[in-house]
Amino acid sequence: MQDSIEQYMQTVGQQARQASRVLASASTQTKNNALSAIYTALQDSEAAILAANQIDMTNGRNNHLDSALLDRLELTPSRFKGMLHGLKDVMSLIDPIGEITDLAYRPSGIQLGKMRVPLGVVGMIYESRPNVTLEAASLALKSGNAIILRGGSEALQSNKAIAEAIQHGLKASGLPETSVQVINTADRAAVGHLITMSEYVDVIVPRGGKGLIERISNEARIPVIKHLDGNCHVFVEAQADLQKALPIALNAKTHRYGVCNAMETLLVDEKIAEDFLPSIAELYAEKQVELRGCRETQRILGSSVKPASEEDWYTEYLGPILAVKVVSGIDEAIDHINKYGSHHTDAIITENFSLARQFLARVDSSSVMINASTRFADGFEYGLGAEIGISTDKIHARGPVGLEGLTSQKWIVFGDGQIRQ
Repeated sequence: MQDSIEQYMQTVGQQARQASRVLASASTQTKNNALSAIYTALQDSEAAILAANQIDMTNGRNNHLDSALLDRLELTPSRFKGMLHGLKDVMSLIDPIGEITDLAYRPSGIQLGKMRVPLGVVGMIYESRPNVTLEAASLALKSGNAIILRGGSEALQSNKAIAEAIQHGLKASGLPETSVQVINTADRAAVGHLITMSEYVDVIVPRGGKGLIERISNEARIPVIKHLDGNCHVFVEAQADLQKALPIALNAKTHRYGVCNAMETLLVDEKIAEDFLPSIAELYAEKQVELRGCRETQRILGSSVKPASEEDWYTEYLGPILAVKVVSGIDEAIDHINKYGSHHTDAIITENFSLARQFLARVDSSSVMINASTRFADGFEYGLGAEIGISTDKIHARGPVGLEGLTSQKWIVFGDGQIRQ
């Protein structure tokens, strides 16, 4: 069985590499035609895809998946419509491939510049969220990359149904059907092969739980674009407009729980804690959010707040639990974020522009916000059409990764007979 999986993965890798060479020179029109054909196929398959998702949801409940995973797994008609909207957005984006920048003449007479090119073959490993299948495929195709997709077993039926529509669109457009390949086995050995096939795969993007991403990061022999977790913060500074702070702090935590850009720790300046905490705690109580606070938070809010442990400051809850800490000012807030945070997304609520600029400069995260909910840290909200993932690395991409994050640049030289002296 091990030999057969290895042989299967080698075949998948070879096909992806061959397809990537076709995609690298495909015109924008050809790629958009493929995305349009996929859009039509998805529309025609909506009922079948939602039915397949219900099978996955039933299996997930029977297998006792936690509420956060079930939330990520579910495809509602509204979320399906959002998937299609994201696909249309990708179609409308400017194609980065072939863009030439920084052209300049050198003293030798040659003209030097940079041209944007695809990475080649992307390997994507993800859990739960079947919409990722479409997001990743559409971004890879638009940026001229082939992609190998390995979804989680909990979303197997959903992914198969979405993949079938994608394959139909590729076939109709004349691009290689192997431009997008979905691994058809749940055997974990397939992942081991995918993340070590450096002759066929150029970059790995893991998207899922911390355990998955840690495994990929430790075992991959290929560059990885990743974030381990999303321990996001909102800091309500002393000069905050509380009429802004209340809805932001509520939205950042309760808009959706099982997502990486949800707030997990609320920091409040001690100068306004007595005014702000009772008001926000009342709103959280309506949403049945459990609060775990520092001693000062407990003093202000009373016995309804559980004591926060050291571990709580590090935790990504992905559920209706929130850590709350009263801090002495911006310096303590920033120190707390840089120590306990995951470098994903952090926000400050303040009307003091100077302090806001300090926060932007000193918080070491991939997205840093002023007077806005952390829930905006998303490829769709950033105008990327969709995202293949969020990176907290500093090389090669950071933050939501869209089309440009799936490209590189190569030097190009225009000459007219010059030789080096």
